[in-house]
Amino acid sequence: MSFLALGEFVRYLESIGELHRVKVEVDPRLELTEIATRALKEQKPALLFENVRGSRYPVAMNVYASERRIEHALGKHPQQFGEELISFFDRITPPKPGMLWKERRFVSRLFGARARRASSGVAQQVVQAPNLDELPIQVCWPKDGGRFVTMGQVFTYDPRDIKRNVGMYRLHVYDKQTTGMHIQIERGGGVHYHHAEQQAKELEAGVVLGTDPALLIATISALPEGIDEVMFASFLRGQAIPLTRGKRISIDVPANAEFILEGHIPPKERRMEGPFGDHLGHYSKAAPFPVFHVRTVTQRNNPVYPATVVGVPPMEDKYLGDTTQQILGPLARLIHKEVKSLWAYYEAGFHNLLVVSVEERYRKEAMKTALGLLGTGQLSLTKCLVLVSADVNPHDWKAVLREIRKNFVPHFDFVLLPKVPLDTLDFTSYKMELGSKMILDATRKKSRDGDVSSVRMSSVQLKQQIERLKSFDKRISDLHFVENTLLIVKVKSGGRQVIQKLVRKKELEGIKLIAAVSEDVDIWDEENYIWGIFCRFDCERDVIFSEQKLIGISPIYKGILGIDATWKKGYPDPLVMDEKIVKLVDNRWDEYWQS
Repeated sequence: MSFLALGEFVRYLESIGELHRVKVEVDPRLELTEIATRALKEQKPALLFENVRGSRYPVAMNVYASERRIEHALGKHPQQFGEELISFFDRITPPKPGMLWKERRFVSRLFGARARRASSGVAQQVVQAPNLDELPIQVCWPKDGGRFVTMGQVFTYDPRDIKRNVGMYRLHVYDKQTTGMHIQIERGGGVHYHHAEQQAKELEAGVVLGTDPALLIATISALPEGIDEVMFASFLRGQAIPLTRGKRISIDVPANAEFILEGHIPPKERRMEGPFGDHLGHYSKAAPFPVFHVRTVTQRNNPVYPATVVGVPPMEDKYLGDTTQQILGPLARLIHKEVKSLWAYYEAGFHNLLVVSVEERYRKEAMKTALGLLGTGQLSLTKCLVLVSADVNPHDWKAVLREIRKNFVPHFDFVLLPKVPLDTLDFTSYKMELGSKMILDATRKKSRDGDVSSVRMSSVQLKQQIERLKSFDKRISDLHFVENTLLIVKVKSGGRQVIQKLVRKKELEGIKLIAAVSEDVDIWDEENYIWGIFCRFDCERDVIFSEQKLIGISPIYKGILGIDATWKKGYPDPLVMDEKIVKLVDNRWDEYWQS
């Protein structure tokens, strides 16, 4: 089943019991966030807020915040798309006489996946002067710099070759017709703006709100550069996406969206954008970004405004991000035949932790693969890449840790890549878009010059040793040892000093990883400790080994790999909801769920 736009999908979800209408008045400042995040954690249905203070438009949230709703949006499990694509390419490679005819149905769907031009659309039923104050735009977190459009799908066209890109970039509202545009240079829209600035031209843009589910999922997918998101969405939905020319811009936009903000981004104009509570669980600091000037707003009759919240996982982006990697992940095998599967962890903000299973056919092929992946598209923003053997499920975190315990020797299997590009949102190096990466090779080796040491203590001895560590340093408040591999140490202060002492402690020899985290991290909750570790360290500065030295210009690493993943001075604050809002929602919780 395909849907014209968000409104149709919302009504469908209601018909199958997957949506609840909130009828009481709700404040778009913070209250929406607190309700939506709680509802997601309690696995409640999607929400349609019918009475949002200051606006006549309803707000849809948590629409894609479950695997079941994602399957309804696409008509099948997202992994089936990826497997169908890779299976198709396997069958037609090398090309054989009659093979394309035999596969004609799939070929027709694949190459028929394109936009369809329409003379007009319901997205333009109402045309009006821009007034962003009329939209129910939320303030997501207490220290946000203002109101933010969080689900805007930004249509731009490259001024050099008119190729289209659709990306999701947040908009910081400045006034009724002006916003910041968080359009990052690592993304397609950022490249388009870069090219427009080189030609001293303004870049026309259509910010689309409330498209059909397939186009939304295509928008956030890490497609190879130059692959059209609209074409990909047409493939997912099984029919062409209708586009129409904007009313006051000369580019095509979806004909069936809920709202379209038409405007332009002038060259050489910057304003401070942010801070904003981001998906790494911290505020991204204010920084100069391009400015979007809205010329006109078009909308359908009775539109639905889409909104989402990001922050400490789990959030809605967990389900959307996992969907895109289930669809596109198998395609890595087209370029790297040795790759069996890969998984980016939403707990770590996706870019911060990637695990790849590899069939290693010759020595160090896995490391070659890792270096290749780190130079490929959005995977180039990966911070920590772990390699495992072909029969290991990268999605199984405990299985990954066991492979590290059995197969990882720092001297042979650790690579540090300093001074390389990172995600714009990563703050750990203190330098926007620059930082460091690391590779841990935990594949099984046919030959090894040396022994792979691991913990050989009994469970009783291990428990006693860990208990003694609590008195080893007064800054340690709690410890958790996971799969005899990863020792997580919660510290009150001085994370680096604690790690330096622990990795050199003789009694701990054989432990592979030790990570120090701050007291706001729940070290007994897998989801939370993965977030707390991988979102708070810089590989070059915060990784410490039992022994490390230089021979010539080559670094030598030995012993335990320690990570100081504590919150540090200069990092942005972690996201915490205002206590007054928490109490407000506590008191009103039953009201929201009245029929």
